[in-house]
Amino acid sequence: AEKLITKDNVTILGGGYGSSETFAIAGVAQQSRVPFLVNTGSDDKITQSGWDYIFRLNPPVSDYPEGLESFLKDVVKPKTAAILYENSNFGSSGSKEFAKTCEKMGVKVLMSEGYEHGGVDFKPLLMKVKQARPNLVYMISYVMDASLLMRQSMELRVTPNVFVGGGAGFTLPEFQKNAAKASEGVFSATLWYQTLPYPGAKDYFDKYMKKHNQETEYHGAEAYAAAFVIADALKRSPAYTAKDVREALAKTDMMTVFGPVKFVAYDKFTNQNKLPTYLVQWLNGKLELVWPKEVASKPFVYPVDWEKLWQ
Repeated sequence: AEKLITKDNVTILGGGYGSSETFAIAGVAQQSRVPFLVNTGSDDKITQSGWDYIFRLNPPVSDYPEGLESFLKDVVKPKTAAILYENSNFGSSGSKEFAKTCEKMGVKVLMSEGYEHGGVDFKPLLMKVKQARPNLVYMISYVMDASLLMRQSMELRVTPNVFVGGGAGFTLPEFQKNAAKASEGVFSATLWYQTLPYPGAKDYFDKYMKKHNQETEYHGAEAYAAAFVIADALKRSPAYTAKDVREALAKTDMMTVFGPVKFVAYDKFTNQNKLPTYLVQWLNGKLELVWPKEVASKPFVYPVDWEKLWQ
């Protein structure tokens, strides 16, 4: 980021995947007074630090459970939960927010434990989950950890009523590829799906599929939409100075394949785009939008017969 700003003299930055890296870049951009449009990093503090040059297109991690919450209330009605999360800004922030969601719903959190990213043996952690016997297991993991957690849950026969991922690795095609049948029936929070009524969403999905021969999901849609948001701000900016581009970005009000984009302040967030979140489920090897019902691509499967799926 420093090189782009000081050597290349860019007037706007875009991107940011991992929350820790995104937060570090945001600090550099703010200090240099160069606007930075975040499209994936989701730790709340990225847009809760009062930084006027930092904008975020995607929802913060504390908003991820919103789409899941009504499903849990109306369908699963869990009494107990276990939370497993990667020891990172993204994981710890998400785990605290989901614990608040549980408290609000009257769900008792039996355990909330972090783990180190890139581990190869989650069995001691999963044995604790098995012994606790929660109705719900909520996991915040990147893709390789997510796959291994589910494969080892299958091996140990950890069988809660539902496994739910907090987005991230659980929505990627690599999750299904690596977890194989252990991915079947797993739910995940998501921020986007190609059949949502956003102009160009399905067309973007189809073109990506044709070019790369694999499906895209919300991470790709975020980045694709962010490019159009930056182009729109540059088009409206009276001059290509960082200050002018920042002011144009702040006035953004447009529709993208990822949904509407307008930067607002709420719940201690500033320059934050506010969007709904959804619930997906892996069914027959495909990621399907299942909640809310009115936008579902397929009906959800619940209860899930883990023993039958894992035979």
